[in-house]
Amino acid sequence: MTAIEGLQPGTWTIDPAHSEVAFVIRHLAISKVRGAFERFEGTIQVGEQLEDTTVSATVDVASITTKQAQRDEHLRNSDYFAADRYPQIAFVSKSVRVDDGGIVVLGDFTMRGVTKEVELEVEFGGVTVDGFGNTKAGFEAETKISRKEFGVSGNAPTEAGGLALGDEVRILIDGQAALQA
Repeated sequence: MTAIEGLQPGTWTIDPAHSEVAFVIRHLAISKVRGAFERFEGTIQVGEQLEDTTVSATVDVASITTKQAQRDEHLRNSDYFAADRYPQIAFVSKSVRVDDGGIVVLGDFTMRGVTKEVELEVEFGGVTVDGFGNTKAGFEAETKISRKEFGVSGNAPTEAGGLALGDEVRILIDGQAALQA
């Protein structure tokens, strides 16, 4: 069993003002497009041992931003996220373990009504107390998914014969969570 120094058992909530949920996808096979979601929430229930910890999170799909309004609106439609029909992306953990010095959170990732198991590779940043006396923990997490496995199949051919978008999507989370009193 494992404990992490400073990470107290209890309920920790994601601080959206100091966190980011982002993604990266290959575009035209020559570059990458980056985006993020502006509204999300999550809870980490830290157990006495790290392996007893649970994680749950949701993302508001309509809050997507790629810093280009027309593209964002297109991503919300049925070619991609179908935000009106599937307004949330969700993650619920099944297990937490320490692996090669990092933390791996295995869980169910649900998007567009499809649920698949994914592993989040987590780097723990530490614990501190902010200027208001709140205990905060920092972390970064990453996983990769196949967008096609979740029914996100929108794409367009290029003049060179390839496709505009790659299949693999990297999901990147830069998080800060606050211990609840």
